[in-house]
Amino acid sequence: MQQFFAWFDSRQRFRDDADDPRRVDWLRIIPFIGLHLACLGVLFVGVSTTAVVVFAASYFLRMFAITAFYHRYFSHRTFRTSRPVQFLFALVGASATQRGPLWWAAHHRHHHRHADTDQDVHAPRHGFWWSHMGWFLCRENFETRADQIPDLIVYPELRWLDRYDLLVPVIYAAALFGLGTFLNWLAPGLETSGMQLLVWGYFLSTVVLIHVTLTINSLAHVWGSRRYATRDDSRNNFFLALLTLGEGWHNNHHHFPGSARQGFYWWEVDISYYLLRMMSWFGLVSGLKPVPERIREARRVKP
Repeated sequence: MQQFFAWFDSRQRFRDDADDPRRVDWLRIIPFIGLHLACLGVLFVGVSTTAVVVFAASYFLRMFAITAFYHRYFSHRTFRTSRPVQFLFALVGASATQRGPLWWAAHHRHHHRHADTDQDVHAPRHGFWWSHMGWFLCRENFETRADQIPDLIVYPELRWLDRYDLLVPVIYAAALFGLGTFLNWLAPGLETSGMQLLVWGYFLSTVVLIHVTLTINSLAHVWGSRRYATRDDSRNNFFLALLTLGEGWHNNHHHFPGSARQGFYWWEVDISYYLLRMMSWFGLVSGLKPVPERIREARRVKP
């Protein structure tokens, strides 16, 4: 029973401090393994147009919350927003099952301070699989680095969300099951069900979302082009930019992390930025930080 609650309360431990901190914490990550295995449910629930639409919408909304808020807002403070909007998108981001916003932002800030050095916990130089997912499956990186986020840790609602980071995904999954059950009763012609939307809308969508997000760690420092001579190995990658709503312009981002826009030029598609601009029209966000011209033209790699 204690182990069950430890999955929901990140302050509780499964192992003592004598254990190897770089060893995979198998008990802790059972829900993560189960998430992947649950995708096999697609073999039993079938597919419908509704399921595909919910899969895509679930992926898109949560990817936006991760890229625009977990990354550009919480990690880099590239724009301003109100406390209610901050918490709303922290909730949506938490439903992506990538831990809480404080944990996410703290590790990302540490990454920028030590990008592609021995102190960078997910540098591809440590190996592809470690960079992609091994780093967060071990005990060493489970804790939130509170020293990296003094500006965020002051919010009790964010601390709560960070501590009980599995609760929101469970509620989100249950809501999708409820939606499918309701639609099955209301409009049987849609040929969907609670289990179908749970599998497509949560399990499949979440697994794809997680691994696409992680490609920015494992692939965007290896695969692509370099416009700027940064101290790290970051690359710009159009394909990853499409999948991540703009995060694939990673060399741009490491050149100037302070910009809300990662596609520095009009032809560099940055969907998250476009949506942030639309939100600014309605006063939901403000102060979107641009890329100064002198910064955009500095440190260019010679052809």
